[in-house]
Amino acid sequence: MSATTFPAKDAEPIAQELPRDRGATRIAALLGIIAIIGAAAGAAFWPGSSSASREYLTHSIKRGSLTVSVTEQGTLESSNNTEIKCKVRGFSTVTYVVPTGTVVEKGQELVRLDTKVIEEQHSLTKTNTFIAQATLAQTEANVETAKIAIDAYEQGRFKSQLQALEKELAAHKRNLRTARKMYERSRSLFRQGYVTDLEVEGNAFTVTQAELELKVKETEIKVLKDFTRKMQLETLHGNKTASESKLAADQAGLAMEIKRRDRAAQELEDCVIRAEKGGLIIYPSAASWKSTPDITEGATVRKDQVLLLMPDLSQMQVKLGIHESVIDRVEPGLKAIVTLPDRTLEATVSEVASVTRPAGWWTGNVVKYDTVIELPSDKGLKPGMSAEVEVILAVHPDVLLIPVAAVVETEDGIFCWVQGEVEPEKRLIELGDSNDVFIEVLAGLKEGEEVILNPTALLEEAEEDALMTLTQATSDSEAESPEKTAQP
Repeated sequence: MSATTFPAKDAEPIAQELPRDRGATRIAALLGIIAIIGAAAGAAFWPGSSSASREYLTHSIKRGSLTVSVTEQGTLESSNNTEIKCKVRGFSTVTYVVPTGTVVEKGQELVRLDTKVIEEQHSLTKTNTFIAQATLAQTEANVETAKIAIDAYEQGRFKSQLQALEKELAAHKRNLRTARKMYERSRSLFRQGYVTDLEVEGNAFTVTQAELELKVKETEIKVLKDFTRKMQLETLHGNKTASESKLAADQAGLAMEIKRRDRAAQELEDCVIRAEKGGLIIYPSAASWKSTPDITEGATVRKDQVLLLMPDLSQMQVKLGIHESVIDRVEPGLKAIVTLPDRTLEATVSEVASVTRPAGWWTGNVVKYDTVIELPSDKGLKPGMSAEVEVILAVHPDVLLIPVAAVVETEDGIFCWVQGEVEPEKRLIELGDSNDVFIEVLAGLKEGEEVILNPTALLEEAEEDALMTLTQATSDSEAESPEKTAQP
């Protein structure tokens, strides 16, 4: 009896070369071997169970094409998304958000944020701006007053004070001249005997007093010119400089208050986000462990957080995770078959991550690498659609193929049992690439030979080889366990 089987299209790949890592392969095959042994035990009750009389289910070795692929689930997304971000500083509460999947028009409201706090800030900044404007106006007046005070002193008060002193100085000079004349006349009259010496002494005292008063007035004029004027000008210029410095500070303060006012007004306007163009609106993908999206009514959002996406439907892709066991075989340019609910597309691997995606309890601690499949432009593709992606790792045309069910791995190598004229013949074979159904035969078999399927359930020799492999694999696993436990 013979059976014909074909490679499964969506099958996951098995190890490329079964003998490459015997320890790991044995551990992975434990459950399968146990199931096979159970089947072997049941076979003992078949009628005519001797090897000589039993009929075996066989497969004829033929040449064919072997397709090796890996299949994963993914979700469609756009490779070119217009991000709609929150522009309000700090944290804000969402009071309205358009449902995901909505097709919107330009100018349509997308998101509304709570405005209570920002309205209070806007009112306060407007009040502060008015106060700053009043302060600046007063300071500007003070600067002009300080400038006028300098001119008023130099051209007014100083000159008037100087003129008054000079007038008094002139009077003192006249008084001194008069006193000296009176003194000289009294001396002449004294010599003639007309006046007494007491009158002469009085006139001499008057001269001395007039000289002193003249010197005092000259000193006052000198002090006014050399000291008082300089001190007054220094004080007035200092007042002017101080007023100008305060003016600069008040101008900067007003500019800052205006900036705060305008920013608060802009943020108040930014609390309502509208579409800049028409198109489809979707929510950003939340973290894998979250059950709800980040953008919902009542949610708290922060500045620069992406609230919504407007995808370019002409540039679609599928992002999926490829298991670490086969990621080395995945590279950009590989062909991929993408199966959608309503169609199947031929696509191409465009990007393979060089580092693994974060693994956690929500992923079952499975290590996978992000891989991007670029889709051809096709109508009806939308973000969020589920997709089954088969990445073609290799295609081997015209090779000898043997079913996986006909192969047994032992400590001595990989074997199959070929149907002979009298009884099955154990054959050592060399294998190449494989998928879940067929393996490429490199050596040990010829086209047309019949191999026995599921030999461990039908042949005592195959069953014993499988039991020995199982026993050795169990021993190796137990030997490794204490070492792992001892590791820090």
